[in-house]
Amino acid sequence: MRYDDAYQNAKYIPGGDTFPPRWERASATFRDALGARARPGLRYGADENAWFDLFLPEAEPEGLVIFIHGGYWLRFGPRDFSHLAAGALARGRAVAMPAYTLAPAARIGAMTRQIAAAIAAAAEAVAGPIVVTGHSAGGHLAARMACADISLPDEVPARFARVVPISPIGDLRPLRETAMSADLRLDADEALAESPALLPLRPRVPVHVWVGGAERPAFLDQARRLGNAWACPVTVEAGRHHFDVIEGLEQAESPLMRALLD
Repeated sequence: MRYDDAYQNAKYIPGGDTFPPRWERASATFRDALGARARPGLRYGADENAWFDLFLPEAEPEGLVIFIHGGYWLRFGPRDFSHLAAGALARGRAVAMPAYTLAPAARIGAMTRQIAAAIAAAAEAVAGPIVVTGHSAGGHLAARMACADISLPDEVPARFARVVPISPIGDLRPLRETAMSADLRLDADEALAESPALLPLRPRVPVHVWVGGAERPAFLDQARRLGNAWACPVTVEAGRHHFDVIEGLEQAESPLMRALLD
């Protein structure tokens, strides 16, 4: 279909197919090393996939970072990305990584509601300021949490220190012209209702969009479109592609981590 190639990532990244198994191995090693500071499978609802993993720093948490995984709303889970909590833990923050029901079992609007419920539950578990971030489809869901229409307890968005969508898809309309749209069941109404770039930003929520400079043109366009719509900063990190742009989350003082926490 018209935009299939535009939203392909792995075929344009050398060794692209090797990244997911590397993430999985790194994440398992990371969780094992944390021991009791890893609290897996905390529930936020009755659905089978309504759970999140919580990782705690060595001392009392100074706040909470929520990372939402990507995978085009079709694949992966939070335990493929546990290792990305390392940078925030080193900075004294707790990290929550929510699961959500993937397509075709769920539509994107339902995923948005699940993530809102997960954030509310994680906010009850950890006090202090909240930073919401996510990558790719998770970047879309992170951006949705900054939209004015999202239903959250009033005290939760009041704690949002920043929302940092990483390589987000802010406008879903092009995805209707991709093969994945069959599983996403993305119709015109939902594409409009679930596109952060087409929705008003919640007042007093700072947003910083992050994207790799070596990403596909469609992702660079999507990041800039969201930044323009919300008049927020957009950082294009030189040399980073769609799969390694998230590696800064592993490092306490990386440019990406400073964008989240400083």
